[in-house]
Amino acid sequence: MALAQKLAQFTKQQEKLQASLATLPTRPTKPASTSASRKAPVPPPRSQPLVPLAQRFSFTNDTEKLQQIATIQKSPVGAQIKRVLDLLLETRQSLLPEEINDLCFVDVKHNKDVFESLKSNVKVSFDGQRFAYKSKHDLKNKDELLVLVRKLPEGVPMGDLKDSYPGIQADVQDLKATGKVWVLMNSDSQEEIVYPNDPKIVITVDEDLKQLIRGIDTPREFMDVERELQKAGMKPATNSARREAMAGVPRSQIPKPQKKKRRESKRTKYTNAHLPELLQFSVPS
Repeated sequence: MALAQKLAQFTKQQEKLQASLATLPTRPTKPASTSASRKAPVPPPRSQPLVPLAQRFSFTNDTEKLQQIATIQKSPVGAQIKRVLDLLLETRQSLLPEEINDLCFVDVKHNKDVFESLKSNVKVSFDGQRFAYKSKHDLKNKDELLVLVRKLPEGVPMGDLKDSYPGIQADVQDLKATGKVWVLMNSDSQEEIVYPNDPKIVITVDEDLKQLIRGIDTPREFMDVERELQKAGMKPATNSARREAMAGVPRSQIPKPQKKKRRESKRTKYTNAHLPELLQFSVPS
């Protein structure tokens, strides 16, 4: 609020100065003397028109910068932390609090909440003086990426890898194209998982075995699958026959499951039975 008042006062002062310069009278010129010794020198003509002082210097950039700094430093702590994290991720350098303030206008040194939040953030490493971005996996190149994926046969989520180093997503696609990893979509989280394609498990299958597997007649309709499960003594999780039978029935005619009647407890029936005087009523004659 104080910064905005100062800027408004400064703007009014500049407007008053410009108006006073415009109202100043011009000095009249003296008539030329007949004497050559008293003749005043004629000034050279101006090549450019006189510009008022208020228009020679522009304070627009400084004003906007001050307003931006004030807005950022008054924003919530979470928004300031986000700006610092974006800066550390982009630069990939260890920065002092003063350098962070110069680059993204977040005063880490004098804002205790921001300072403590950065120190305890899992994405930030702090050595006592400088802040740096810390990814979940410390990787530098494609070879280290492949070593990590092969150490984790259960797979590595792509979200845990994408901020390890610039260009890692292109390296994952390159490893996938060369057959060194598999990239599959998780059906629950809808997130890509990177799995190792270990060359040790690559085996050769005989053509006869392939033809035998391909020759197995598998059910094509889901109702047939359910019937086969019932034959094997397993209960299917779905009932396709009932669902198809109700497909053409109006919603109003679909039988609704009956709700169980609520049983009244004995305690409810005999409430206040221990106070017989409350149950005696006088009948008017």
